[in-house]
Amino acid sequence: MHDIEPFFRWRDHYIAAEDPQSPFFKTVNSEFEFSDAIYNYVIHPQWDGCGSATLFLKVLYVDYDHQFALIELMGEWNDAIQNDVMLLKREVINPMIDAEITKFVFFCDNLLNFHSDDDDYYEEWHEEICESDGWIALLDTFEHVGEEMGDKLAQFVHFGEAFNGIPWREMEPEFVIDVVQQRIAFQKYLR
Repeated sequence: MHDIEPFFRWRDHYIAAEDPQSPFFKTVNSEFEFSDAIYNYVIHPQWDGCGSATLFLKVLYVDYDHQFALIELMGEWNDAIQNDVMLLKREVINPMIDAEITKFVFFCDNLLNFHSDDDDYYEEWHEEICESDGWIALLDTFEHVGEEMGDKLAQFVHFGEAFNGIPWREMEPEFVIDVVQQRIAFQKYLR
């Protein structure tokens, strides 16, 4: 796991450590010193923490004018034991909502497990952003991760087959958000 780096191609457009509105403003990540681990596995030092022992992330891009954030996840999202959604929401999402971000895309191809618990924080998050036509989307979830999320989170978060396989690494951030927005609109149309 130590050689899995956060996606870096958009660094010419955005760096969270240089964004005064970012929860990671002035964060300095080592290039060589491995200090964080998920269980017994050290992870690349470029990942940022949110207070969880098992869930790390990298804010890849934020557009305040168009009110969206693109965030890559790494590790295990464990609400059952560590209440990771509470930590994520408190440390990362709330400051973004305060900055009027209403659309959140999470890239989950490095999210290895999800353990659910109560959906209160998801419901709260959804209610805070839905007045502004906001939404939460998870791209490239593993099948077992999607199964664990199940119907319980589907009312608050967009994920599943329609949101897997988008070649986001080959796109510019604005195109990613457009594709996700279209898929969300299509899902709503089908209902």
